[in-house]
This record gives sequence, structure tokens and C-alpha cells, in this order.
Amino acid sequence: MPDPTRPRASLRTAVVWDVLQDALDRRVKATGRDSLDVLDTGGGSGNFAVPVARLGHHVTVVDPSPNALFALERRAAEAGVADRVRGVQGDAHGLFDVVERGGYDAVLCHGVLEYVDDPAEGIGNAVAALRPEGVLSLLAAGLGGAVLARALAGHFTEARQALTDPDGRWGAGDPVPHRFTPAQLTALVEGAGLRVAAVHGVRVFADLVPGVLVDTEPGALDALLRLEAAVAELPDFHSVATQVHVLGETRVTEAPAKGARD
Repeated sequence: MPDPTRPRASLRTAVVWDVLQDALDRRVKATGRDSLDVLDTGGGSGNFAVPVARLGHHVTVVDPSPNALFALERRAAEAGVADRVRGVQGDAHGLFDVVERGGYDAVLCHGVLEYVDDPAEGIGNAVAALRPEGVLSLLAAGLGGAVLARALAGHFTEARQALTDPDGRWGAGDPVPHRFTPAQLTALVEGAGLRVAAVHGVRVFADLVPGVLVDTEPGALDALLRLEAAVAELPDFHSVATQVHVLGETRVTEAPAKGARD
């Protein structure tokens, strides 16, 4: 996935990036520190870690792939933030074999729950890495988005299979081991002891709109970005999003989260 701050990539990441940046800014104000300690589990080559480091924060990326960590090192150096980004090899299951428990102001868990055997354990470890006052950014594959995409592609049997499968998979060839409803994700976050501060639907339309339209129609990219931002906070659209983003907090912070639930 490209850098979330770049225009074309922002179709897939703008909502998450805006919410995450807002959450980090609030933590800075709450702590009185200019730099936070951020943990990015499954952070790969630094798609979010490097932009977060550009904000002045120190980021530890945990990923099982040596190739991804090598790419992270190169990307951080090119961005001039090599001194604020550290990559370590590991995974969500053995997280505390490689990082400190309770040592981070914020934890990113993006695209991880889909691939762990026990999602509750994965969330539990992410939360255990937080300091007493901290924030969790959780992003995972949405069930409804997959059902909608398979149906619109004419794969109606696969769409029904995903709808009824306990893991939300459309068949043996499905590359995603687990998908989640918004209710399942919020239950996991609350079950780990956090308050759900905000829920957003991500890529509600972006994956359904033909790329040629976005790339060739004047103003289409900006218009689609505005549409995605407009529907991201509306609960009616969460259930059909390709991904669901949940912001969890260890306690109520001084300022409300962007798109916070009542």
C-alpha cells in the first residue's frame, strides 16, 4: 500500500490517516510531550509508520517479514526519519518477545486481525502494549464490503458464502482468513477494556468505482475523496465498507475524537 499522504493512495487511506493524526495530536496535548512512542504491529514497509515519524514521533514497527523490514529501513532513510523508526521481526502472537509491555502511547493494528488465529488475543496484546493512557487504531477487513463486491462482480454464490461463513470467507480461494462486522470489531475492542471513541467505514466506494473513471475524469479523485469522508462517519455505511476502522482509548481524553460516537 502506498504512502497514505499521497493523493492517489489517499482513496484507500485518507479516512484512517485523518483520524489517526487527530488522535495523535490529542495525545500530544494530553501528555505535554512533542513526541509520542508509537507501536505499529504488522506495519510492513512503513506505509503508516514513516508518515507518523514525519510528525515527529518515534515508531517501532513489528513485522514477520525481513523483506518488509528492509524496505521499511530504506523508506525511513529516504524520508529522513531513520532515527525515529525502528523495525523488529515478530508477530502479534509473540509481541512481547520483541517489544515492551505497556510502553507505548499509541498502537496501530492495521490489517493484522485478518491473519491471526485468535483475534481476541491479538487485540489483547495490542492493548497490553499501551501505557495507562493511550490510543489504539484498529483497521480490519469488513464483511459487508466483501459480500457487496462479490455480488457486483456477478459471483452471487460466493457472496452468499461470505455472508454465512463464520469467518466471512467467500470460498477456498479467498486470500483473507477473517473478515469482521463493525459490531464484532467494537466488541473486541471493548472486550479488551478500551472505550470505543470512533468507528469509520473505509473504502465504501473506492473499491467499486472503475479506476479509469477516477484517473481520467477531471475532479473525480477529489470528489470521491470528499464522498468517502462524508460517509465514513455514518453508521448506515459502515456495514458495506471494505474495511472498518475503530479508534479505542484507554480513557476519555480532554477533546472528543473526530467522528466520536455519542
